[in-house]
Amino acid sequence: MKTKLKNVVIAALCTAGVANVYAQESINFVSWGGSTQDAQTEAWALPFTGETGIKVIQDGPTDYGKLKAMVESGNVQWDIVDVEADFAYRAAAEGLLEPLDFSVIDKSNIDPRFVSDYGIGSFYFSFVLAYNKSKLPSGEPQNWNALFDTKTYPGKRALYKWPSPGVLELALLADGVPAANLYPLDLERAFKKLDTIKKDIVWWGGGAQSQQLLASGEVALGQFWNGRIFSLQADGLPVGISWKQNLVMSDFLVIPKGAKNKGAAMKFLAYSSSAQGQADFATITAYSPINTGSEELLDEGLAAYLPTNYTNDQVSLDYRYWAENGPEIAQRWNNWLLK
Repeated sequence: MKTKLKNVVIAALCTAGVANVYAQESINFVSWGGSTQDAQTEAWALPFTGETGIKVIQDGPTDYGKLKAMVESGNVQWDIVDVEADFAYRAAAEGLLEPLDFSVIDKSNIDPRFVSDYGIGSFYFSFVLAYNKSKLPSGEPQNWNALFDTKTYPGKRALYKWPSPGVLELALLADGVPAANLYPLDLERAFKKLDTIKKDIVWWGGGAQSQQLLASGEVALGQFWNGRIFSLQADGLPVGISWKQNLVMSDFLVIPKGAKNKGAAMKFLAYSSSAQGQADFATITAYSPINTGSEELLDEGLAAYLPTNYTNDQVSLDYRYWAENGPEIAQRWNNWLLK
């Protein structure tokens, strides 16, 4: 399927011919780097350029502070930014984003969980428990409890360093809080649980860094984006994954307020969120498509690697809660990290 996709990309570029080389329009696309952004380039950017003649310039990694500074200064260099869903809602409320044009973007088949007036899903994913098999001869960890069991599962733990959905929830789940009772978050309880392994945590801030930590054996296990583990497994590395209590989240694609190439950016969002665009991206990454029409375009063998195959073990993260409470939690988070 991946080879077929590459052939489609090459054909599209050849069809566009010389016009692409001299394209007058371009957009700056910002994402998280590593294998995810490589896949966004292959599945979306290259065929989009082949189809429209609009050049897609890659930049990154995503930086919320930089996005905000650009908008506030009036000097916006980015046209499309891949952000976490809670930030998309918060940024919209703060006036940092352009409203989307749904006369250009067809949202009729988009899962309503992953579209708003100011953002549309890039993909949806799960935070999963993953581990380096060579570092854990004692067996395979089953759920988030393993992160806090340093006797059975010794070694460093990798956790996402940003104060956003994920870490606090998994700490509460490991401490016995039922998934249905996670919100509002019991911060005291969550930080108390994290205190028990604080000295063993290695923090990661981007997907490429998380992959390096696990692949190198610097960490034995931890919290990861499922697609990053799929990529490591595809490369033949000795990593395992547990889907128990997988934490469902989404990235959104947004257009910063004042983007210089807003019209072209809307066209790109229409392409990336299409059934084919989402299916192509899912095929490469094992992140789930946000377009309900993509499923029929996917190979059956891919299902085992997609979060949509593990709905019985899923816990939905409440990014609207985080959009409202994130800044307050972030202050508490940063104070805790400095202790």
